[in-house]
Amino acid sequence: MSEELVRIDAVSKRFGKNGPIALTRLSASFFGGHVTGLAGPDGAGKTTLLRLIAGLLKADEGALDVCGHDTLRAQGDIKRDVAYMPQRFGLYEDLTVIENLHLYADLRSVTGGARTDTIERLLRFTALEPFTARLAGALSGGMKQKLGLACALIKKPRLLLLDEPSVGVDPISRRELWRMVYELVDQGIGVIWSTAYLDEAERCKTVLLLSEGKLIYQGAPETLTQSVAERTFLVADITGDKRAVLTRALDAPQVLDGVIQGDAVRLVLKEGEKAPNADVLQAGPAANVISTPPRFEDAFMARVGGGAKGASPFAGAPKHGADNDEIVVEADALTKRFGDFTAADRISFAVRRGEIFGLIGPNGAGKSTTFKMLCGLLKPSAGAARVAGLDLAKAPGKARARLGYMAQKFSLYGDLSVRQNLNFFAGVYGLSNAARKGAIARMIETFDLESYLNTNAGSLPLGYKQRLALACAVMHDPDVLFLDEPTSGVDPRTRREFWGHINAMVSRGVTIMVTTHFLDEAEYCDRMALIYRGRAITSGAPDALKRRAASSKNQNPTLEDAFIALVEDFDRKEAA
Repeated sequence: MSEELVRIDAVSKRFGKNGPIALTRLSASFFGGHVTGLAGPDGAGKTTLLRLIAGLLKADEGALDVCGHDTLRAQGDIKRDVAYMPQRFGLYEDLTVIENLHLYADLRSVTGGARTDTIERLLRFTALEPFTARLAGALSGGMKQKLGLACALIKKPRLLLLDEPSVGVDPISRRELWRMVYELVDQGIGVIWSTAYLDEAERCKTVLLLSEGKLIYQGAPETLTQSVAERTFLVADITGDKRAVLTRALDAPQVLDGVIQGDAVRLVLKEGEKAPNADVLQAGPAANVISTPPRFEDAFMARVGGGAKGASPFAGAPKHGADNDEIVVEADALTKRFGDFTAADRISFAVRRGEIFGLIGPNGAGKSTTFKMLCGLLKPSAGAARVAGLDLAKAPGKARARLGYMAQKFSLYGDLSVRQNLNFFAGVYGLSNAARKGAIARMIETFDLESYLNTNAGSLPLGYKQRLALACAVMHDPDVLFLDEPTSGVDPRTRREFWGHINAMVSRGVTIMVTTHFLDEAEYCDRMALIYRGRAITSGAPDALKRRAASSKNQNPTLEDAFIALVEDFDRKEAA
């Protein structure tokens, strides 16, 4: 039997005398030799629990035993036995890879021959040997996480705590992180992996599911998944608007949750209910509702009560004519060079009105560079970017007035309150007087910001930061909305809220451009382009890309499988 590394008995934690309760009488155990997943919505208490285990916080009630040590009396022993990699790992971006490793070796008192051997081993383990002289700030997202993991492992722990280590990391780098973690598990190290990505929770031996500071499930992920067996369905072969079908399905009383899945709509039913008829959903003459195997995310959504019901405030009459064949965003041989390095190489595609178009690809592939050229934030070295019929090189001001942009990293003013940020961006978009007041009031109501109006944006929980960022991007009712990893690290319930608003905007004729590393989310797109090594190597609808990547070994690939297969196929052809 595996060694019990952590025992938690009725632990509670509140921040401030009258502040929010982060954890309520939580009891759980964590064991060595395998990965335990820690999942739950934003604000569920995941980070608080990890910080308690690491000895960085003190519980208000209850007891924690970590590697045989009481967290209140033996913090030095806990620091020796536990390694903690927080969400925003403290790399020094103006130091090189090797300088960061030496700094953390100093902090953990790893010296002499042991230091040399450990650093060499970690560089091999993370495949960072060729990059020792590169500044940490110049690394891709995946390489930063690998370096963060190496720094956390500078002294071999008994227990490794990882707080959402794969946020902002592409699928290839994510698989590499998992490979490295399983190598550690094979050495007997216990790992607790906090995540908002529920496909990751499925890879864990056990999972703890938290909601509002309470433990609502502990056990094998497959056991929770099977709790919604025979309650998951696909509305397939839809004719017409699949988003309208989703809206009607969510209005059905027997439906608990629903999302777009490629060309289909995925539904989770309430317990004991029958699936709605395709005719009732007005899905078209060829459509049918078929049973499909459950996923862990289906069970998660059922356990937390399902997604939001009701129409988004962004729903309404189309803001433009019915010409959905109009090209609204166009990349014409877009190229961007930084010195001798070509970040984007002759990238071309066209996006129609009322379409969601995704850019996917590994970290550093050129997605964000392409995005910034289309937004007018970067000037192309060659080629042209056109938005709403306007050339960004010739009429940048007019073009930018027609678009909204939500940046990959939180781009609001952290030292300003929520209200001040809303006022500032209303001014940037030229809204004044009654129009400004009306727009701000709508954003406050739509994104439930009332209770945070006087809170500095930098202090908001992640989900509310993302809500505020989206509010500031759409308050002027743009024709085109650019979303650069809009739900990175956000839990499935909040992600559904976001996409409910986005789908409502699309129904009115707004065109959406989105980048994402979370490929379940990429299924929501109508079409996408796979960017790799600065080039658009393939494009098409999500289901078309999956069919393109199918093989005798994997006849029904996921979109993540297709992503990796298409990249590997491109590499083979380039090497031939």
